Order: sequence, then structure tokens, then C-alpha cells
Amino acid sequence: MIAVRLPEEIEKRLEKLARITGRTKSYYVRQAILEKLEELEDLYIAEKRLEDIKLGKAETVPLEKVLKRHGLED
Repeated sequence: MIAVRLPEEIEKRLEKLARITGRTKSYYVRQAILEKLEELEDLYIAEKRLEDIKLGKAETVPLEKVLKRHGLED
């Protein structure tokens, strides 16, 4: 369980959205957290991959090779 204090303006917007759509405020808070969490996870993975490439721990694959591997070549 997590308790979050929101600025009054955001709380009012959230209440209005919940009222208009018939969903709960908790639903929208969960959706927003899940969406942002996925973005942050993707960013972390990309940054880690870039660091590994710079350190020589990982290699890049040319786009043409990826397209060919997946049958998407021109």
C-alpha cells in the first residue's frame, strides 16, 4: 500500500476524470504509474546497453542485418 499526496490541482483533475469516466481515482493512478514505470525501465535498459557498447562489453548490429534476419529487407 502506498499513500501519495497530490497537489490540489492534480487531485481535482483526477477526481473530474474519475467522475466523467466512471472509473476510480486509484485506477488512473495505477495506470499512470505503470506507464511511467515501463518508460523508466526501458530507459534504464537502453542506458545500460549504451554503456556496455561504449565499454566494449556489447556490440551493435547493423540495421540491414536485423531487417534481413526478420524477413523485412527491401
